[in-house]
Amino acid sequence: MDVGFLFLASYFTYLIVTSLTLRYYDTYSVSIRYAIIVFANVFCFIVYRTYAGIIRHSSFIDALKLFSSTFSAFVILVVLNYLHFFITGNKIYLFPALVIHFVISFILLFLFRLVVKFLFEKYLTGITATNLTKVLIYGADANAVALANAITLEQPKKYQLMGFIGDKNSRFEKEMLGVPILNKKKSMATILESVDAKAIILADKSISKEDKIKLVESCLELNCKVLTAPVIKDWEDQKDISKTIKTFDIQDLLERQPIVLDNQQIGIQVKDKTILVTGAAGSIGSEIVYQLLAYHPKKVLLLDQAETPLHHLFLELTKLQLPIEIVPLIADIKDQKIVQFIFETHKPQLVYHAAAYKHVPLMEENPYQAIMTNCIGTKNLADTAILHHAERFVMVSTDKAVNPSNVMGASKRIAEVYVQSLYLDFFQREQMVTKFITTRFGNVLGSNGSVVPLFTKQIEAGGPVTITHPDIIRYFMTIPEACQLVLEAGAMGNGGEIYIFDMGKPVRIIDLATKMIRLAGLVPEKDIPIAITGLRPGEKLYEELLHDSSKSLVTHHEKILIAKELSSFDYPTFNQLMDTLQTTANELEFEEAVRVMKKMVPEFKSQNSIYEELDS
Repeated sequence: MDVGFLFLASYFTYLIVTSLTLRYYDTYSVSIRYAIIVFANVFCFIVYRTYAGIIRHSSFIDALKLFSSTFSAFVILVVLNYLHFFITGNKIYLFPALVIHFVISFILLFLFRLVVKFLFEKYLTGITATNLTKVLIYGADANAVALANAITLEQPKKYQLMGFIGDKNSRFEKEMLGVPILNKKKSMATILESVDAKAIILADKSISKEDKIKLVESCLELNCKVLTAPVIKDWEDQKDISKTIKTFDIQDLLERQPIVLDNQQIGIQVKDKTILVTGAAGSIGSEIVYQLLAYHPKKVLLLDQAETPLHHLFLELTKLQLPIEIVPLIADIKDQKIVQFIFETHKPQLVYHAAAYKHVPLMEENPYQAIMTNCIGTKNLADTAILHHAERFVMVSTDKAVNPSNVMGASKRIAEVYVQSLYLDFFQREQMVTKFITTRFGNVLGSNGSVVPLFTKQIEAGGPVTITHPDIIRYFMTIPEACQLVLEAGAMGNGGEIYIFDMGKPVRIIDLATKMIRLAGLVPEKDIPIAITGLRPGEKLYEELLHDSSKSLVTHHEKILIAKELSSFDYPTFNQLMDTLQTTANELEFEEAVRVMKKMVPEFKSQNSIYEELDS
């Protein structure tokens, strides 16, 4: 094609020159003269590899190579022309003819590439502008430009770029890549309306948390989708960049600043230690494991009763090829015999206890499992940890243990009281003792069975999104945040403390559902209905992090407080009650077992439950 355009340029040049002047060098025939021009250009094509670029992905670099090639050919011909003159006394070409040929050949070659690129993008991709999502990119830095180029050039296209939102503030409208840069100081409604955009891609990573929340909420109010894209260094394949552009995560709307850990203190405690993590295959346990690995422990014991999830976790950890021994242990903490065997065999120095049953309605119907795992299982682990001189025992608890209204919450409060009273009993007798530390936090976004994955599935299925009560509120954290604070509290604890975490602002579940529907680009009650199903057994409208009579103490970490809560029971009395609780549970006398729980936790008042009559 390029050689054909060279012949065409030669013909046009011949016509122009002959029409402008009668003077023309006839040193050689016309065909030989223009054959020399074509060969000179072809030589430069080969040198500069102008033919190697894929035309539909042509860029400024390809245009520069094309100019360099044609200009080099022009220089070669000029030099050849004057060499011939010095040798023979005759020139081959008129200098103006060479200039005209250079200009015409470059224009034809460049125009051909432009036309092919335009036709391919406009008509040959199979996607018209009406099939594309009109998007604005929030940001105007290098990352935003790279993202814009990627979504513009990718095939097949998914997005039509309508403009950038940046800081440009001028009387004259600025443009990049042929689209306007809109001033972000204008209202979002004005910006969206001016270009008829239906979505915004957040490419500005310097935007603050507060500004990001305001931006997202204003977009949701205008039924505009909010998407996020990774920074350039995280792109795996620029051609498939659309696959990495995803819906804005609800986790990003948590009104809380990032957590900064005391990594040095955690590292000193964890390095070269043997660590046992119970409930290791669960969402909290597995994240604790991943975070612990960064501090180079000697051995990590993964204890869980769920065979398949534990197997998957073990395989994933094996792929990391770390110089750390990973030991998967299928075991149930209700079984004192196997717990004893694990401690005798591996001698764990640190224990992170995340194993528990956590679903309130299920435990209300199955109190045996809540009692035997959450209460007796914790007792088995705690007693064995002291027997084998473990250094620290960090227990993961829940805000549902505060003024519990259900069996699950009460079982976790009993576990809290047991490990605290056990530690204080040994400490008061001035015996060397394991340091027991309890961590307490609320709901975890994205954990197994939590509300966010449930809402996501319901939205994908077309609804309805089910909510138990319009006024129900909950505290939320992300899984990594919760586990980071567990490690931090475990490192700072001196024994006997109950640490509570700053959970940010409580969230109304109906507001959470509404935002998730809007983030999916749908309209609540129009595209996705919201159904109120009524409170479930044991469920209450709001959770608390502290008992009514409790006080809290600050720590060196602003997001971690110490709850000053002491049970009215001493260890011997409470231990006897634990034995009674275990006996009644083993005899499957559930009502009597719950009655014992209410004796052990006087603030336990059942709500929306068959056990409410026990409170009277």
